[in-house]
Amino acid sequence: MKKEFVAVFVLVMLMACSSSVKKGADKELAGLVAQNEYFPLVKGKALEIMKTGFNAGDGYREVWIRDYNTFIELAAQVFPKEELKENLLVFFRMQGDDGNIIDGFTPIGKIAEGETDFSYSKLEPRYAAHKNSVETDQESSLIQAVYKYIKLTGDSSILNDVVGDKTVAERMERAMDFLMQHRFNQQYGLVIGATTADWGDVQPEHGWGVDLDANTHPAIDIYDNAMFIIALNNLTELLPATKGKWDPIRESIAQNSRKYLWDSAKQKFIPHIYLEKGSPFPADFNENEIYYFGGTAIAVEAGLLSKEEIKISLDEMIKRVKQAGAPSIGLTLYPPYPEGFFANKIMNPEYSYQNGGDWTWFGGRMIQELIKNGFLQEAYEQIQPMVKRVKDNNGFYEWYSVDNKPRGSGTFRGEAGVLYSAITMLEEAVKE
Repeated sequence: MKKEFVAVFVLVMLMACSSSVKKGADKELAGLVAQNEYFPLVKGKALEIMKTGFNAGDGYREVWIRDYNTFIELAAQVFPKEELKENLLVFFRMQGDDGNIIDGFTPIGKIAEGETDFSYSKLEPRYAAHKNSVETDQESSLIQAVYKYIKLTGDSSILNDVVGDKTVAERMERAMDFLMQHRFNQQYGLVIGATTADWGDVQPEHGWGVDLDANTHPAIDIYDNAMFIIALNNLTELLPATKGKWDPIRESIAQNSRKYLWDSAKQKFIPHIYLEKGSPFPADFNENEIYYFGGTAIAVEAGLLSKEEIKISLDEMIKRVKQAGAPSIGLTLYPPYPEGFFANKIMNPEYSYQNGGDWTWFGGRMIQELIKNGFLQEAYEQIQPMVKRVKDNNGFYEWYSVDNKPRGSGTFRGEAGVLYSAITMLEEAVKE
């Protein structure tokens, strides 16, 4: 009995000590968060640039849905809900007859004579629409943005707004139907797109590279499918009557994503499954050596990885960031595709744009997922280079070079949005 008592006593003391250590660590982290010199500065700058409009950044005239989806939470801090809602309704007014959702809209007056890569809608005569059809995230992005809008404002009336001859709720389902009817591969049970670099929207075959055509090499990747899963989660929460139809599809997409895209031996997602036309890259190129950072982050958001796998993924990201000499886990991918693999020159040389550029736009989303999954210390550590460069460069930039120089569009609202949300989430988490 004495031995048993001693054993129980020791166990209780160990648990008490562990709890005390954890509370001490939590308190220390809370102090670091509260005293961080960058957090109030970044949040303040984010609010400032959000007040100036909804286009993606200085280099873009369009309001893009994939961007809007990532800064609508920031926009809600400075705009009335009516303006947030109106932007969402424009996308529904310009929805294609087959249910597809445009990438972005531009005021008619900003379209130059001779520009032809636009579509138009009688329901929305103020704007011209563009779609980067090589990507398969526009429909999912709009559903996610509507979900965030309702959660932010409490205004579920948007679901009953009539656009043309259909409600928004009906149009949301039509957008999901489009993916199943026009972007779904029966063999693998997953949605498809063109071959792109991770979450990117540039295919290798063309100098511009944003439109599907006869030269496209169709492929399946984790980003498109994870975005679809998140959208279906959002849709069925907003429209519970649709669960019978969409829950089995969501479960199937999730299972097939794990079955076909997760490399259990390497504990990573493979870049692509190639379909009838095969790969656009040389036969001796081992693409599975490449690690996709952004797609992995979205897979975490979609609930596709266990907590243990999230930690393994984070460790791998940190390891590859060091190998690349890159500034943060916003690194798109590593190693980058060799020079000459993409016709579009912005993808060459290596570590340029979506081919190994560092994008807080996705790195910030990985920070958010670390916070949601309890990796608070790791989230705090990994966000530091992202917030520091906002101060160093006096603003937000689209992406950063491997040596941490700002590149692309200035006042990039996607970066501002994800950082604002990540900081706010971290501040709230350490209070608990």
